[in-house]
Amino acid sequence: MDPPAPAYHGSGSSYEKHGDEKHGDVKPYGEENGTSSRDDLDVEEGSGQLRRNLHGRHMQMIAVGGAIGAGLFVGTGSALETGGPAGLLIGYIIVGFMLLCTIQAVGELATLYPVNGAYFTYVCRFMDPSWGFALGWDYAIGWLVILPFEITAAGITIEFWRKDLNIGIWIAVFLTLLVVVQFFGVRGYGEVEFTLSIIKILACIGFIILGVIIDCGGVPTDHRGYIGAHYWHDPGAFRNGFHGFCSVFVTAAFAFGGTELTALAAAESADPTRMVPKATRQVFWRIAVFYILNIFIIGLLVRADNPNLLNSSGAATAYSPFVIAIRDAGIKGLPSVFNAVITISVLSVANSATFASTRTMQALAMKGMAPKILAYVDKKGRPVPTVVLQLLVGLLAFINEASKGATVFDWLLALSGLSNFFMWGSICAAHLRFRHAWKVQGYSLSQLPYRATLGVWGSWIGLILNFICLVAQFYVAVWPVGASPDAGYFFQNYLAGPVILALYVGWKIYATFSKNPAIHYPGRKFFLRTHEMDLKAGMRDNFLNENPEPEHRGSVTQEAVSIPRKVWTALF
Repeated sequence: MDPPAPAYHGSGSSYEKHGDEKHGDVKPYGEENGTSSRDDLDVEEGSGQLRRNLHGRHMQMIAVGGAIGAGLFVGTGSALETGGPAGLLIGYIIVGFMLLCTIQAVGELATLYPVNGAYFTYVCRFMDPSWGFALGWDYAIGWLVILPFEITAAGITIEFWRKDLNIGIWIAVFLTLLVVVQFFGVRGYGEVEFTLSIIKILACIGFIILGVIIDCGGVPTDHRGYIGAHYWHDPGAFRNGFHGFCSVFVTAAFAFGGTELTALAAAESADPTRMVPKATRQVFWRIAVFYILNIFIIGLLVRADNPNLLNSSGAATAYSPFVIAIRDAGIKGLPSVFNAVITISVLSVANSATFASTRTMQALAMKGMAPKILAYVDKKGRPVPTVVLQLLVGLLAFINEASKGATVFDWLLALSGLSNFFMWGSICAAHLRFRHAWKVQGYSLSQLPYRATLGVWGSWIGLILNFICLVAQFYVAVWPVGASPDAGYFFQNYLAGPVILALYVGWKIYATFSKNPAIHYPGRKFFLRTHEMDLKAGMRDNFLNENPEPEHRGSVTQEAVSIPRKVWTALF
């Protein structure tokens, strides 16, 4: 059983005095470091603190399987039909590597600064508060609208067995279950994700093994016999040329979305020093095994011109490429099992959506960027107002009872369609700015408790790849695959861009003229200067070694010999 964890002050303060021998009695971050944090507003009197109730097993499962959902199990089908097996695989590898660089960067920041709000907080501190405001709200809105979408998707998966039951019944059931989980605070989120992630991981591993057997002709009911790489030649490895390849990036981003939640969970982790780096390393295996390898197997087993793939979107589990692969092999019963896995995966993402949106909105309120009431946390560590708001937005799932429900959801989801690329790119940029400030202000890399394995080069690569993905998405939004340019289609795919820009400009103007004391930066600046960055506020206690040993750079030969060790350390 996990030991009880000490309380944690919302957005950057230290452990409270609990008489705990391991952590001892420590001061808040600002007092310990001789600085006063101006990041946060005072929370209402009587408010409690977020609790550090996430332990190692929770963090690892959140990292490895937390965001595996319908994006992988269903959405990859439409991407396979549009881009072909090679286009699908290459697109996922590119986005996967980009995300690996991003997670390394945010892991370094989250280990040093395990503060609530994580990414948007880092953007505010190391880039520009106005850009942080825009990203924070777009990220929060994205998860807000994803919840009713995922609840609806979970209801649709039930139609695989019972088409006679109204989807509203299942929306009510799943939303009620989600409400129950919220009573247990962050520990409830952690336990649910731990359990559901194990199921998803076992399903992914099981499908890889089954896929190899099917591809080698080992299933007696499969009349195709040995398949090998036949479908890479007929109908072909690529479809729709470069245009089809570009369309894969959006699907991949949706499938990978949520991988960054380990950093957001750091603020409520019992031991970020140890857990965050370990969870960061686990992301490699999640990308390599559960995404890339499964995508490769799907490309071997399912023809890219399979007409069923045209309907492979949302939660249409009957058209999931995973279910199609099993059905084409003539295996009875197993499609139902995998449909159950997809249902569980969708509910897991709904659970993550509640955690991500509530913590981001609470952090926004702590910085004066949202109504103050949203900053409130009760004595059990639950941000009650934001949870209530999220669950109220969840009721939008019942819109699907209306004839135009699907259209409404398309536009709601358009608000966050590009939020992942903007957030991931900004994380890389914030890490670059942090590293520059760290050096300019006289600190050494040896003082960092955890360093991104790929260093600043990884962040540069991640930033550039995010920009390329945004350009590719713009290209597809303007010229849809197999269709003529359409204004409605463009804004459904690129609406998040103008929304973020409007939020940025709006807050920049407000920050320039507002008399609010919480806004302590001039709005006219486009970005914070290096000397203005407070590198100590919000830092974990005893993380900063004021007298580090001098760094010794070895010869080229020594550096080359050390590469295998560095790779091993990065992955394990």
